[in-house]
Amino acid sequence: MSEHSSDASSRPDVSPEAGDAGQVASGAEPGPGDTVGSDVSPEAGDAGQSASGAAPGPVSEESGRARAAAGTVRVSGPPVPPQNVGPDVPKVPAYLRSPQPTDARQRGAQQPPGVLTRLRAASPPAIGPGTLWSVFATALLSALLLGDGLGLNLLIVAVPAALGAYFAARSARRRLRPWTAVWALGGLALLAIPALRDAGWPVFLAMVSALALGSLALHGSRSWPGVLLGSVGLLPSVAGGARWGWRGVRARADDSRGRVRTVARTTAVAVVLLIVFGALFASADAAFADLLGSLTPDVSIGDSPWRVFLFVLGLLGALAAAYSAAAPVHWDGITVRPGTARNRAEWALPLIVLNLLFAVFIGLQLVVLLGGYDKVLEETGLKPAEYARQGFWQLLWATVLTLIVIALALRWAPRGRAGDRTLVRSVLGLLCVLTLVVVASALRRMDLYVDAFGLTRLRISVAAVELWLGVVLVLILAAGVFGARLLPRAVVGSAAVGVLAFGLISPDGLIAEQNVQRHRSGGTIDIEYLKGLSADAVPALNELPEPLRSCALENFQRDFALPDAPWYATSWGEARAREVIEEHPAESQGAKCYDLGRDADERDGYEEEDSYDPY
Repeated sequence: MSEHSSDASSRPDVSPEAGDAGQVASGAEPGPGDTVGSDVSPEAGDAGQSASGAAPGPVSEESGRARAAAGTVRVSGPPVPPQNVGPDVPKVPAYLRSPQPTDARQRGAQQPPGVLTRLRAASPPAIGPGTLWSVFATALLSALLLGDGLGLNLLIVAVPAALGAYFAARSARRRLRPWTAVWALGGLALLAIPALRDAGWPVFLAMVSALALGSLALHGSRSWPGVLLGSVGLLPSVAGGARWGWRGVRARADDSRGRVRTVARTTAVAVVLLIVFGALFASADAAFADLLGSLTPDVSIGDSPWRVFLFVLGLLGALAAAYSAAAPVHWDGITVRPGTARNRAEWALPLIVLNLLFAVFIGLQLVVLLGGYDKVLEETGLKPAEYARQGFWQLLWATVLTLIVIALALRWAPRGRAGDRTLVRSVLGLLCVLTLVVVASALRRMDLYVDAFGLTRLRISVAAVELWLGVVLVLILAAGVFGARLLPRAVVGSAAVGVLAFGLISPDGLIAEQNVQRHRSGGTIDIEYLKGLSADAVPALNELPEPLRSCALENFQRDFALPDAPWYATSWGEARAREVIEEHPAESQGAKCYDLGRDADERDGYEEEDSYDPY
């Protein structure tokens, strides 16, 4: 065998591309053995020659091995078929495939953030010790005090919750603004209504309004969407506040395990000492036992689930308030684009027609009030109270619809030039003035109806709503003159002031007082209705003559025979009613009370078919 043949047989199998590439890199010329019986590709060899510029020559066994070890030589072989392809390979369902981390992160980064994420400020700082202790105090006071009823305890529970929000806002470097202080003080003032009044319906209105004002104080909204959504803005912060508080507790427990154990031991020793010596002193002196019993909550095992629920409720509420104070949601970021502006004729003509209709109605009302009242009643065949009752609801709805018309008109109002703004102010201002006269007419009709049939809860409620709508119209008129920047907050503030005033005047007491005065003037009285009022009505009902007085107070006397509620769950109205009953107990009247108030004449305006007043 020739020398070239032995060289070719002794060289390793080299892929065609890699072999020629190696020749080009080395600059050797291909010999006879490189073209006969070799596995080197001519294309790769030409490429290698052009790279080195050297003449071709024989490739030695050592240089081939070196090139293979360096990774520049690829071993040729039969092509490897692709794996996991073909008609016989089963397809893996999408939900069983392993996710690709890179693509998943890219897809997650491309997803737009949620609405709350965009509107909420930066992440709050770690919860501080002042906030943690305030939250814990709120939860503990909720469990101990709120389970026995409502009274001063609501205000007591709200104070540490407000302190926790203040500490959280200070740690987030938020400043106290004037409107924040106004909303906060207004909310605390509304929580004084449960401590003053026993009636449930003004208390409920005060609680809801206080919660709304507290939420506004935390978020600081000023636009219409901001004010409306900010009043319920605490709800989206409940889950985030719970996670924020849990992370803070875990971090502090990991950093200060020794101090936590010390505080726990100290608290346990103090509680044991208070229980032992408090029990000894209570058994030694009856006066001290009464004082201790009135100051400490009455907690029993039977109502423990209810207490646990109140604890969790107070904890979540305080955490949500603190979380919102540290990282508020900027609800003002939600904007409502104004509608397409209309031209003057298209916009103003319907409103001018509406103003003319209002003017005609008001002119007729003035004619009736100035002397045609009896003639109108004679022609219609209605009694004065029936005439008043017939129109009040219609006028109330007319006021509400007018406010809706004003809101829609402002959305599509022409606003291109100064003349357009003057037109808008003139037309809408005249509509507001005419609507105020309609409000006055509705209130006058309600006054006539109350004089005829007496005051009830529904009648005083709708009259208060009508009066507040009149205040809103006055605010709209002021906004047209001085600007509408403060209008949303002014409307909300007027509603809060109205709820506060409604609770302070004691509606149940006012209802009882008006009916008693009406009876003294020779009118009828509905004892069955007045017996269903709250304890706020007792001082006025105590002025009735017998047997009406005893019949009106017998239910209250029966209820007051039960054990007293704790001082923190007793309203001032209930305490005053108890004093009245104790000084002048109701006498037993037997069947007389059953017959009183059943007369048809005495129940005018309270019929079951009376759709106006279901009470």
